[in-house]
Amino acid sequence: MRFRLLRNTGTVDRGLCFGIGLGAEPGRRYTCVVEHFDQNWRALQLESLVDLSLWAGGLHSIDELTEELLMRAVGNLDASMGLAVALDEEGREKLSHSIGFPEDRGGFSAIFGGSALGLFKGSDVLRKSTPGMRPFEVIAAPLKWRGRLLAYILLGDKEGREGQLGFSESDVRYLMALATVIAGAMATSRHLEEIEKEKLQLEEENRELRELGRKADFIGSSPAILRMLEVIRRVAPTDAGVMFRGESGSGKDRVARLLHNSSKRSGAPMIAINCAALPETLLEAELFGIEEGVATGVRKRRGKLELAQGGTLFLDEIGDLSLPLQAKLLRVVQEREFERLGGRENLAFDARLITATHRNLEEMIERGEFRPDLYYRLRVVVIEVPPLRERVTDIPLLARHFLEKFSREFGREDLCLSRSAIRDLEAWSFPGNVRELENRIQAAVAMAAEHQELESEDLGLGQTGSGGESRAEMRSLADIEREHIRRILELSGGSRSRAARILGIDRTTLYRKLRRFASNDA
Repeated sequence: MRFRLLRNTGTVDRGLCFGIGLGAEPGRRYTCVVEHFDQNWRALQLESLVDLSLWAGGLHSIDELTEELLMRAVGNLDASMGLAVALDEEGREKLSHSIGFPEDRGGFSAIFGGSALGLFKGSDVLRKSTPGMRPFEVIAAPLKWRGRLLAYILLGDKEGREGQLGFSESDVRYLMALATVIAGAMATSRHLEEIEKEKLQLEEENRELRELGRKADFIGSSPAILRMLEVIRRVAPTDAGVMFRGESGSGKDRVARLLHNSSKRSGAPMIAINCAALPETLLEAELFGIEEGVATGVRKRRGKLELAQGGTLFLDEIGDLSLPLQAKLLRVVQEREFERLGGRENLAFDARLITATHRNLEEMIERGEFRPDLYYRLRVVVIEVPPLRERVTDIPLLARHFLEKFSREFGREDLCLSRSAIRDLEAWSFPGNVRELENRIQAAVAMAAEHQELESEDLGLGQTGSGGESRAEMRSLADIEREHIRRILELSGGSRSRAARILGIDRTTLYRKLRRFASNDA
């Protein structure tokens, strides 16, 4: 503000000044008026406030709202520097934007000597002078909504206008007006994010429930299955990471669902993703999510890591994850936080991690195809899912279950399996495991003739191979490998070192295979 000398008079009609610093004669009285440096300045501020209100009425992210607030406040109040910080649900700093703020001054607590959450409880605006250091004057305003502190803005060192130094009371009121407008928009943005998150979680959970079924759908009572269920019963109440290992089609996804439903997180969703089903670029976006504007036409999308919050994340076929994605997943496991693609905000990861694979990860580590640090982080508890040929007594139960399911689906509830068909099913090696059994039953029901009893031929079990050998007598690759290794051991006189050299593998790999054979035979 400045003073303007009007005329020499002895009257006092608009104000008093004594000529000090105005070039007037000392001791004489003059009438003067106070005029603004810019007569339109307050009008421009009001116009900017209205414009901000209209802009904030749209849909904007917390990041956009925080940045816009800082730019408006610094520009309209002539501050030399500024800092705007958004808080999370627990009152911790979530993201921030700054303009010209010296890093050596620290943040809010370094200036005001306490947390924003505590100091703003009894105050609307905080002001502090720090003579001899920069910034020399600071004002801070809270962004509150229904008593909750969502963010705060801090301005420092107002640039003087011809004699004016420091922030005025009108500056403080204007800053509070800006903060109030953005606080409402920020609360709306948070609410919409929560609604969208809950919607996606419900959709994902419903899809998983339809595909995998609930706990009651798990069928099996063979000794191999009972041993596996006992391990699940013991580990389910904990949050320990679990890795399921087993052949393709053995039901690792259903067992993972069983573990989730038996855990303390069963009330939250279980989010599953097959790492082998998507290309690397798409898999990364599906896993971590993506921020809006990363590429033309790309909209903000939450990833599986975020959707699984509070529940369980199931990564199927983890052995198919590329090395770059393995490195990113390792950070999630270690730090329990992640960022969306193109984002700057660190998001907390609070979910139980369950993985599954049919691959030999130990051999992949030796070939440099899988990170050992990630491997040991994931395999806290390893649960082997037995192949169907090792749970023969479960085959009739599973076959009848699938028959009932597809008979209802195709309107053929009069169908049943013949005794010979059951015997042939029990004799079949099932290289495709439970998935193969399910597909055979489905095809048989779909193609069933008028007769009510399904025979072996209906299930495709009476066919012969090119060598005239019954397919039920054909052995799996694992069985052939087991027999070959044991034969080499016999020929080498029981020397494992010599057997390993003949087989072309190291002793560690041989010991691991022998332990696996022994556990499967138990």
